[in-house]
Amino acid sequence: MSTARISPVWLVLIGMLSVQFGAAVSKDQFGEIPPVGMVFLRLITSSLILLAFARPRVRRRPLTDWRPVLALGFALGAMNWAFYESFARIPLGVAVTIEFAGPLLLAAVGSRRPRDLVWVGLAALGIALFGAGPTKVNAVGFGLALVAGACWALYILSTAATGRRWAGVEGLAVASSIATLAIAPFAVVEAGERLLEPRLLALGALVGLLSSVIPYSLEMVALRTLPARVFGILMSLEPAVAALVAAVLLSEWLTPLQLLAIAFVTAASVGAARTESAPEAPPRD
Repeated sequence: MSTARISPVWLVLIGMLSVQFGAAVSKDQFGEIPPVGMVFLRLITSSLILLAFARPRVRRRPLTDWRPVLALGFALGAMNWAFYESFARIPLGVAVTIEFAGPLLLAAVGSRRPRDLVWVGLAALGIALFGAGPTKVNAVGFGLALVAGACWALYILSTAATGRRWAGVEGLAVASSIATLAIAPFAVVEAGERLLEPRLLALGALVGLLSSVIPYSLEMVALRTLPARVFGILMSLEPAVAALVAAVLLSEWLTPLQLLAIAFVTAASVGAARTESAPEAPPRD
């Protein structure tokens, strides 16, 4: 079925499901390959596909063109690595929820309306709830999710700067390649020969397709007709989608207090997305 016949809302929702399915597949393999190894396999898959599609022109580029794309590449690599290390230690739905602190804070800073700070406060309350109650969240995983959120905010800023100097997805293709090269030494040291195992290579390629290529393609199609504000509101459902996928595929059943925390962060994200002056968060690669 052609994507032209599918509602853009459904395209975004399918893209979110694809991302979380990819994360669940990754987590299921962490006993065989460390998170950084899976991140490397994911990035190299998406990089090769993006390079083949975009064929970016890199010769005779001025230094001013390279600065934002380098920042984007390192933000992309750090964001994915921190995020994967995070949900290796804590439930996927919790990691995704905490990570949303980055773009939410960026949206509040970019807004000129003081009342938008209420959304940051609501999100902070939700994130704080993960440290309350009888079920405590691993501190290292919690911290790494916050690091991933900070990198996501940098990713948003550098994506905008890159888009002003690189046409189409050329900048993303180059940034993804930079992220792959930056991650490679750490992946080789930690994963070693496992990176060459056919089964893990195939799973890494599958994760690359599910977590990067498919959702990015669907979101690009959806954004042709979907208002940016509606897109932002739909993306706010990602923590809930992550929790649902993790429960079904990984048996990560959250406590009522953790579900309440996700609801608070989701509500805060919806509120921020409804603010016209908040910067639009591009889809993560």
